Amino acid sequence: MNPNKSLSTLGMAMRAGKLITGDELVLKAVRSKQAHLVIIAGDASSNTKKKFRDKCSTYGIQLAEAFDREQLGKAIGKPERVVLAVTDANFGKMIASHLSHNTEVDHIGQ
Repeated sequence: MNPNKSLSTLGMAMRAGKLITGDELVLKAVRSKQAHLVIIAGDASSNTKKKFRDKCSTYGIQLAEAFDREQLGKAIGKPERVVLAVTDANFGKMIASHLSHNTEVDHIGQ
C-alpha cells in the first residue's frame, strides 16, 4: 500500500467537492446512499466505529478503517477528522483499491 497515494486521492476528492466530513453529515450521506466509501480513523472510539460499521452494513456502503484522525485531516486540509464519506463512485473505487492492500476494507453488500 502506498499511503501517500490514498491520502493524496482523498485531497483530490475534497478539492473536487466529492467528500463529506463530520459525524452527522456522513450518517446522512450513508442513509441517502450518496456515500460510496466511508473511511473511519483507526483511533476513533469503539462506539463511533460500531455506529458506522452497523450503518454501513445496513445500507450496503463500503467501509474502510485507515490512518488516524490527524492524517485524515491533514490530507484534506482541515483539522483532525474521524470520519469521511466519498460521494463519487470513481474516487471511492480508487481510494479503496489503494487501501485494500494493507488496511481493513469491508466490501459490504458487493
